[in-house]
Amino acid sequence: MAIVPVRATSVPKLGVQHKMIIRNAPPGAKAYCSTKMVMVPQIGTSSNYLASSCASFIAQVSTSALFNYGSRLNSRRNRGARFVVRADADFYSVLGVSRNASKSEIKSAYRKLARSYHPDVNKEPGAEQKFKEISNAYEVLSDDEKRSLYDKYGEAGLKGAGMGTGDFSNPFDLFETLFEGMGGMGAMGGARAARNRPMQGDDESYNLVLNFKDAIFGVEKEIEITRLENCGTCDGSGAKPGTKPSKCSTCGGQGQVISSARTPLGVFQQVMTCSTCGGTGEFSTPCNTCGGDGRVRKTKRISLKVPAGVDSGSRLRVRSEGNAGRRGGPPGDLYVFIEVLSDPVLNRDGTNILYTCKVSYIDAILGTTMKVPTVDGMVDLKIPAGTQPGTTLVMAKKGVPYLGKPNTRGDQLVRVQVEIPKRLSNEEKKLIEELANLNNAKTANSRR
Repeated sequence: MAIVPVRATSVPKLGVQHKMIIRNAPPGAKAYCSTKMVMVPQIGTSSNYLASSCASFIAQVSTSALFNYGSRLNSRRNRGARFVVRADADFYSVLGVSRNASKSEIKSAYRKLARSYHPDVNKEPGAEQKFKEISNAYEVLSDDEKRSLYDKYGEAGLKGAGMGTGDFSNPFDLFETLFEGMGGMGAMGGARAARNRPMQGDDESYNLVLNFKDAIFGVEKEIEITRLENCGTCDGSGAKPGTKPSKCSTCGGQGQVISSARTPLGVFQQVMTCSTCGGTGEFSTPCNTCGGDGRVRKTKRISLKVPAGVDSGSRLRVRSEGNAGRRGGPPGDLYVFIEVLSDPVLNRDGTNILYTCKVSYIDAILGTTMKVPTVDGMVDLKIPAGTQPGTTLVMAKKGVPYLGKPNTRGDQLVRVQVEIPKRLSNEEKKLIEELANLNNAKTANSRR
């Protein structure tokens, strides 16, 4: 019997196989534990032992070096037990079947659970993880060799056969294979359609520059765009006319390839789209015109109607004028991004037009009528007598039409700037002085 000292109380727990995980062990150390009765550590007291009726510990370093290393980390980090015992998942319990269940019973249980926990149907937290556990359990129990090893040795037996913790197939590929020909998830509104399904084309964009008035009142423009269109030679299939597609030899028709890498932390797998067939699972002689893409780039001129009231940053959407889809899929859309040039006189503020008007001090005092520019042309503006510098006059409905409501417009706001002359002639100065004397006399009379 091997006895490993830990700082924990030992409580027996029967009928569960466990993994022993060494935390903070030196690089290269490995641990293996296969038991029928394991003492599960409980944090609370110290100077107890973790005992097993059948336990073994294998390390590539000496036992004293391992515990000295752990002791240093323990004293530095002030942690409790250096070992954690984790129970292996019971694959039979995961699928809800007995240990002597037949293959058909296991398959039926998997189908029922996989439909319920598939992440495309079940949006509850943890559903995807549960789906993966169900798939992993089915993969082991549906294989006679793996099941035999598991029944005898648990997950440790699978590892001994070269199957690590992460050495399971893609659960979604397993699901698709099992449900192939049965409608898959389609009958449930599922989202995993066949890899050869039609795909919508990508959207295209175009930058359109407008002058100030065209953006305000709207305009119809003819623009030239470059986009992908269906190849006329192969009719969008990408295959050379007269040839038939065959199963891709790289991925075996799966459309995906799985690469595995064994690291000190375990086996890591990465599922990638097959670069040979582009994820279709088929390989065909490519069309000479499009190179197998099924689409060719062409230039087209289209007429575009720009509505009144657009501004820099506005975006117009032209449906179905984007790139053609793959395998007969619908085309994408064309998005036109607007940029409006500024006007040297008028400034835009939303739906309002801003303009600064300069008037002489005489006109500001006596009042006058003057012509001011607007987006509609020159318009008369009345300057009331006694207008103060900085006054803002409103010219109603002379602004920008509301986008989508061309009959509703903003205003033009005119800010009055009174000009004071820096030099006066002798006659002007004499008149101003007389005006000042009259003003002083008026003020003195009002005080009496």
